Amino acid sequence: MDCIFCKIASGEIPCKKAYEDDQILGFYDLDPQAPTHILLIPKEHIGSAMEITAENSQIVGHIFAVAAKLAKEHGLEKGFRIVNNCGEDGGQTVQHLHFHLLGGRSMQWPPG
Repeated sequence: MDCIFCKIASGEIPCKKAYEDDQILGFYDLDPQAPTHILLIPKEHIGSAMEITAENSQIVGHIFAVAAKLAKEHGLEKGFRIVNNCGEDGGQTVQHLHFHLLGGRSMQWPPG
């Protein structure tokens, strides 16, 4: 498999880590869209949110718990955004489940 996020999770491609445990990796986005922009990925390859099942769904709860921890550590008490793009029409460009933790500025709706 030629998945860039799997290569980052395995350490084959270096990244600036924000968080790591045995299940997930959090790293700083190379093209940040906010003062805080961290990508949170499962180390196990899951292609997108469309591949979440009863057997692997616990990883999403764990990712959100870590996102809350990181938000506190980064001083995002006024709020933050968590984004998951799913599929081509949803804007997903890397076919590995990932969540963007964005904060440090006011987030508008629609996103921009």
